[in-house]
Amino acid sequence: MVLAASWLVACNPLPVPSAPIETSAPRSRVVGYYSSWSIYERDRPVADIPADKLTHLNYAFANVVSGGCALGDPWADVQKPFPGDPANAPFKGNFRQLQLLKTAHPHLRTLISVGGSTFSGGFSDAALTAASRQRFARSCADFVQRYGFDGIDIDWEYPMGGGNAPGRPEDRVNATLLLRALRSELDARAAASGRRYLLSAATPAAAWSLDHYQIAEVAKVVDHLNVMAYDFHGHWDQRTGFNAALRPAPGDPTPAFTGAAAVDLYLSRGVPARLLTFGIPFYGRGWSGVGPTNGGLFQPAKGTVMGTSEPGMWDYSDLVSTRIPVMTRSWSSAAQVPFLYDARTGVFITYDDPTSVRAKAAYAASRGLGGVAIWELGADDDRHSLLAAATATR
Repeated sequence: MVLAASWLVACNPLPVPSAPIETSAPRSRVVGYYSSWSIYERDRPVADIPADKLTHLNYAFANVVSGGCALGDPWADVQKPFPGDPANAPFKGNFRQLQLLKTAHPHLRTLISVGGSTFSGGFSDAALTAASRQRFARSCADFVQRYGFDGIDIDWEYPMGGGNAPGRPEDRVNATLLLRALRSELDARAAASGRRYLLSAATPAAAWSLDHYQIAEVAKVVDHLNVMAYDFHGHWDQRTGFNAALRPAPGDPTPAFTGAAAVDLYLSRGVPARLLTFGIPFYGRGWSGVGPTNGGLFQPAKGTVMGTSEPGMWDYSDLVSTRIPVMTRSWSSAAQVPFLYDARTGVFITYDDPTSVRAKAAYAASRGLGGVAIWELGADDDRHSLLAAATATR
């Protein structure tokens, strides 16, 4: 979807109810990302989020504009009126709905996620100098206090480039310095307000992109890391593969592109297991023009096909209603994920379902990880089947 123009946040934070200081991390985190655009075609409002199953709710996304944190979609974020909103509320939209959700679920911690694939273009400049880092940190802390969040989640895709935004070679070091500036500013606000503010980061799973971080140093600064153990394969590839395999399957030409390999990579670089929150996708990816060998798996593809709202990508809810009933489902016992194939149309889809989500949550627990992170809640079905599976053993 096309997002509205971003607004810079005023520097004078509005008063919001205080939250108690967290004295220890939860035994097992369940981090759910919720996107601003979920209120549109999906019609999945904040009020429908099963917050009792979450420990942290990350709102995606704030933008980086002129070196500071800015609203990503002003209408969705703070303008859209919902039933019961008072006319004189300092802000409405999803942000007020998040405040109401926290009132109903006092255990819940909300973080504003900054960046993402669309809004990462301003990070390199913001991180470039000590002055720019301080300005960014103050702006984001103001944003958190103004809108009542409990912390900040940085989703820079990616330092040094490699995503949709260009970067600089010095981004690798500057990303660490930016997070340190944020930590320092949030701690200063905590000392003044009597509440602790959280800092997390969404970080990549592949070695080439993790090389863009001083990840052991980053781990010393943040409360946790949300490992994006997905998007290993998609319509950008000329051959089908798994979006989010847990382990490699026989014949996989890219055996290092798995969630388990990502965890091993982080541990080998000195990141404590308890800081890792294992990412689970609530969507699938697919191709067209795929031959029937091996049920379409690891086969050449000629193109893509329209998904839920963009080519080659489907919400799980959409797969349940339109694809799973008419396609052949297979299960990879090695990769611990399902896939779909339609021999008539040549469409192949890689996705996660309740069985694979339970397997990934169990894996995270078995490795002593800090929990699971979900991208994203609005893509689940009406029964919240995937979220239920992710939290079945908590």
